[in-house]
Amino acid sequence: MSFIAGAGITNVDLLYENMPKIPDVGEEVYTDRFSVQLGGGLPATLINLGRLGIPAKIATELGDDMFSAFAREQFRKNGVAPLNLYHGKDIPLNVTSAVILKDDRSFITYGKSAAAPDDRAKEAFYQMATGAKLCLMSPGGFVDVYRQLKAEGTTLVLDMGWDDDLSFETYGDVLSLADYYTPNRKEALKLTGCSNVYDAARSLTAHFEKVIVKADKDGCVGIDEDEMFFCKSVDDFHHVDSTGAGDAFLAGFCYGLFYDYSFRDCIRFGNITGGKAVTKVGALSAYVTEEELLTLHRTVCAPPQQL
Repeated sequence: MSFIAGAGITNVDLLYENMPKIPDVGEEVYTDRFSVQLGGGLPATLINLGRLGIPAKIATELGDDMFSAFAREQFRKNGVAPLNLYHGKDIPLNVTSAVILKDDRSFITYGKSAAAPDDRAKEAFYQMATGAKLCLMSPGGFVDVYRQLKAEGTTLVLDMGWDDDLSFETYGDVLSLADYYTPNRKEALKLTGCSNVYDAARSLTAHFEKVIVKADKDGCVGIDEDEMFFCKSVDDFHHVDSTGAGDAFLAGFCYGLFYDYSFRDCIRFGNITGGKAVTKVGALSAYVTEEELLTLHRTVCAPPQQL
């Protein structure tokens, strides 16, 4: 059986929930709700895929510290095989303390952006990802690996998040290689210069055969074979926290791609996994099993509406 692969930096979140306030200098504030979780990004998508029963592999930086040990255990527990690309002595992860209030939140993060991979890291990632049915892309130094994997038949899926410099000029190397790109409303408008998601989606057809734009909590706009449609979000899910929603959506979308579902059904799967993720605090607290995903797809997920 094939698998899904990806390379990206790992994040660990320390979540202080139900906080009455942010402490001032010299103050100490207690809460009775605390958890340690892996944070969002590409690792969260792969963990959600592992929870859906799909073999998943990640190339990332892990050290000898307690946070790396926690991350290794979380990967393995959730069906993701980690490959370590780090050989130093520091903590190579991003570690975030999140102070979560009733209506807002604040963050303190230790870490840095991932360093450009050397030739050894590129070769290790390539060897790990060879034979993958899908590879999750991220901006950075693995473009040559993505290009080689695509030439060998791997489908490339890109979700890279917001950047003030988001443009085809800045990110043309990864955008031109991606078979699927999954921007949200803000990202699609920035990239295309359009004023609404429908025009943005049409603009993206110049670059992608099949287009998807996540319209935030409302659902997704898609274009397939020149037909535009809308996949409404799932009404049954109660929103609590948006952290990790995009990562979870991508997992459901890739589940559909992995099992050769139609493009419309892939988006519907994404709406289910993304919608479920927002029902609890944290990027990975709420999720569906494969059985639940297929049941919700049959029972509560609305069919696409032609536009």
